[in-house]
Amino acid sequence: MNFFDTNSYFIDEKVNFFNFENCYKVFNDNGDEIGSVRQRLTSGQKLLRVILNKAMLPFKLEIRDIDNKLQATISRGWTFFMSEITIDDADGNRIGTIKQKFKFLKPTFKIFDTAQSLIGVITGDWKAWNFTIKGADDNQIGTIDKKWAGAMKELFTTADKYNVTINPEYTKDKAKIAIISSAITIDMVLKESK
Repeated sequence: MNFFDTNSYFIDEKVNFFNFENCYKVFNDNGDEIGSVRQRLTSGQKLLRVILNKAMLPFKLEIRDIDNKLQATISRGWTFFMSEITIDDADGNRIGTIKQKFKFLKPTFKIFDTAQSLIGVITGDWKAWNFTIKGADDNQIGTIDKKWAGAMKELFTTADKYNVTINPEYTKDKAKIAIISSAITIDMVLKESK
């Protein structure tokens, strides 16, 4: 099964105290591990994180499937205020960009295709970890939250674990990849922006 074929993603942060890079495991709604999101930093970037505000520094997040095959990349260059984040597919082709906007504790991520047409918006309450995902037509197509049902609720209970769901009817290929990539990396993007 293709990583982006599922409609429910459970994201679980793996804490590593001796590593500057964030790493998250990704599960489906059956509790099967289907991939990971890993931050990639050069040695120079690791050094800069010690002396500079990481909100200014570039970052790169790789989404990989269970066989460690690259699925998508989210990256940002140097920034000094609101950042633009790029989304590339597995072949390195640009499929979209994310533009971040912050209202008081209300982060908003606007997702655009390569023609700069809006394809999705993620908005929410960062403190309560409730986000909605809307398509370009302003209809809700998904959510990001910590309210997990069934067996998954028993397995995961801390703040850096969350669930991304996309309506099964939403099938636009590149747009879905860009929106899911944005949604499942949201915790890392928020952490890197602080």
